[in-house]
Amino acid sequence: MANDIILVANPHAQFNAHAAEICPAVERVLASGSYILGEEVKSFELEFAAFIGSKSCIGVANGTDALALALRACGVRPGDEVITVSHSAVATVAAIEQIGAIPVFVDIEPKSRCMDPTKIPPLVSAATKAIVPVHIYGQPASMSEIMNVSRQYNLKVIEDCAQAHGADISGQKVGTFGDAAGFSFYPTKNLGAIGDGGAIVTNDCTIADMCRRFREYGWKEKYISFFPGYNSRLDELQAAILRVKLKYLAQDNANRREIAEKYNTAIDGTRIIAPAQINETLHAMHLYVIESENRDNLQRFLTDEKIGTARHYPMPIHLQPVYRGRIRGGENLIHTETLYKRILSLPMYPELSHVQVEKICTSLKKWISE
Repeated sequence: MANDIILVANPHAQFNAHAAEICPAVERVLASGSYILGEEVKSFELEFAAFIGSKSCIGVANGTDALALALRACGVRPGDEVITVSHSAVATVAAIEQIGAIPVFVDIEPKSRCMDPTKIPPLVSAATKAIVPVHIYGQPASMSEIMNVSRQYNLKVIEDCAQAHGADISGQKVGTFGDAAGFSFYPTKNLGAIGDGGAIVTNDCTIADMCRRFREYGWKEKYISFFPGYNSRLDELQAAILRVKLKYLAQDNANRREIAEKYNTAIDGTRIIAPAQINETLHAMHLYVIESENRDNLQRFLTDEKIGTARHYPMPIHLQPVYRGRIRGGENLIHTETLYKRILSLPMYPELSHVQVEKICTSLKKWISE
């Protein structure tokens, strides 16, 4: 039966875990008569900013818009180049192209699987205006080195934190290193809405003010547009749901890391390689992504064991049909292309039961010993 399958992601389980608080929160919004940019959004923005450690949070419609609006607020214009990675969700590049900017790809570090700062300088041109590092899977990128490069070349840094809610480097949460950061609240994220949602965080008051104007038609005052903007607003229902879940995010992340440690113990490091543990970084463990030379065989085995898996992602962005051959830097992504032949995501969410985790560990050990 389908219910016997351990899903690779299960946002419904998170709803069930907090339904006793989510349902009254939704009813509260329905009864309020205020559904867009009301008190729930204002309260969530304050609470999420406090959680991240930033001065400002601006709720928007989704994570893609969060990056796009942050880029625009940081002064990136059509025709400007933005350096990022091909090892990410397509949304990262979609956000750059959404505002008419031009993505440029840099390779990743094999250990962290994040942007390699040493590879950025050769890609900087007169048109380069910003860097978008991606904290992939919840692993923080090398922000100290990236910020050093940005200062050297006078570039803005907008962090893609879509998969990294609560991740940190030496106690400082990601999203607070660059000029601004974009978060996604897609239902499968560590902090997930029941629908789409996103947010920008920043410590720069000018950037925050620009983002607020951009998200609503360029308004400075209601109905009066001072420049072209967007319609990208976090709604009250999603904000109310996110406020409930935010209270549990730190503990949920801790539970994810406990599950990861059990997987780590079950993995031998030869036939299956666990995610690297990078000194002074706290992994949000959005995804637990292993590597194996026999990835396809392992995936088939786990499917037979009724354990769901996924490939995040099936193909790097620069090799996907719409992007192939047209983005600078895509011809020299050796580590990125090697990684994609080996990666596989195991089930990872805090609602996994002890029995489910033990079954996954037992199955991994069984495959390793064959």
